[in-house]
Amino acid sequence: VQLQASGGGLVQAGGSLTLSCAASGKVFDVNARGWYRQAPGKERELVAVIMNDGITNYEDSVKGRFTISRDIAWHTVYLQMNSLKPEDTAVYFCNAKTSDGTIYWGWGTQVTVSS
Repeated sequence: VQLQASGGGLVQAGGSLTLSCAASGKVFDVNARGWYRQAPGKERELVAVIMNDGITNYEDSVKGRFTISRDIAWHTVYLQMNSLKPEDTAVYFCNAKTSDGTIYWGWGTQVTVSS
């Protein structure tokens, strides 16, 4: 599975961005997709995940502000980010997990929120 994230950029606090993660390859075997982020000097952390059955889970600080969604064929997963805060500044990565437990990562996309 190959993943390509896009949609990052510079936005003012309170603004919105939508990230996209396009997948190719054995997409049929994917059962979970997620977004992670890594700020300078910090460890990579889970932001949101969506399962094959549509169940979603979010990191506490983004609940109510971010929404993860996907198209029916698992080709693209989105992360709608509203009410952005400077502390949301990070490189955002998407991943995909297949049924055998293999996790694939895409290149990150930079999100910068100015105060």
